[in-house]
Amino acid sequence: MPGEVQTENLFSIWSYDGKLVYEDIIESTEEFDSKHCVGAGGHASVYKAKLQTGQIVAVKKIHTVQDGSGVANLKAFQSEIRALSETRHRNIVKLHGFCTHPRHSFLVYQFLEGGSLEKLLHNGREIVMFEWIARVNLVKSVADALSYMHHDCSPPIVHRDISSKNILLDLEYNAYISDFGTARILKPNSSNWTSFAGTFGYTAPEFAYTMEVNEKCDVYSFGVLTLEVIMGKHPGDLMISVLSSSLSTSNTVLDTPLRDILDQRLSAPRGQIAEKLGFIVKLAFSCLQTNPQSWPTMKQVSQELSHQRRSLLALGFDKITLSQLLDNACIPGHQSAPVLLSEIV
Repeated sequence: MPGEVQTENLFSIWSYDGKLVYEDIIESTEEFDSKHCVGAGGHASVYKAKLQTGQIVAVKKIHTVQDGSGVANLKAFQSEIRALSETRHRNIVKLHGFCTHPRHSFLVYQFLEGGSLEKLLHNGREIVMFEWIARVNLVKSVADALSYMHHDCSPPIVHRDISSKNILLDLEYNAYISDFGTARILKPNSSNWTSFAGTFGYTAPEFAYTMEVNEKCDVYSFGVLTLEVIMGKHPGDLMISVLSSSLSTSNTVLDTPLRDILDQRLSAPRGQIAEKLGFIVKLAFSCLQTNPQSWPTMKQVSQELSHQRRSLLALGFDKITLSQLLDNACIPGHQSAPVLLSEIV
């Protein structure tokens, strides 16, 4: 697959005849009829296509417009190809190929039946099937994928738009990071400054507008996403309340029991799952501290989530408050030692 996307007719599908697959996709989607559309965003729309081989794929068609936004769409298209052609990880959506054409430009991915995490969290009927152990595993999978992108890819890849709408699921709730349209491959020995990219509510205030792109962009977003998975909703109000409480003499919010911030649509967790959830909440807040220099790396987060913690909560899950949980909310290897759940007394 070429590193640069040219404006000439081009189709690349690994181990396929490109022209035949192109025609197959056009026929399967009835030239991208809206009835085959399964999602839409600012730069593109996604269609479900069943190839003649029986394989079902997701086709992300880039919006073709004549004004200046067309340049942005093409840039996102190129960024996605560059980033995904460099990644091979089980929790990153697989790119099968792409096509550039004056009429249709699109990318072809594996199709994931579970849809987006965002839709699942808002589905009152299906959410009860998304149990605590599945949520723990999802958080770990996303952390592993981001650690791989930041520390195992050379040069590193920063996603810049980690949010629940960009986490796709299969039918077993396995997570896949998707939508690399704003991703950046960090150039060695150079500053990587750019304008805002991402989703408001998932981006650190320090990086909300013009910023130097680095791995910390994804760390903060991961913290927000993790709380969203555990709470079942975006944690914006909680984050604001915790910050307000820490700056004032009132600790009402920090006195909230941990159990009360968890997704109330599920039964309360017990035993080791309860402890893991508490540790995950603590870890999430370590990614949201006021000083970005105190944030852990995704490699450290991934390693911490891989540890098997056997000790039970010293106070009992029902008695632990946010204040007790978040005291010194950081992880080993950073400025101060953490207070592990097993050490809270």
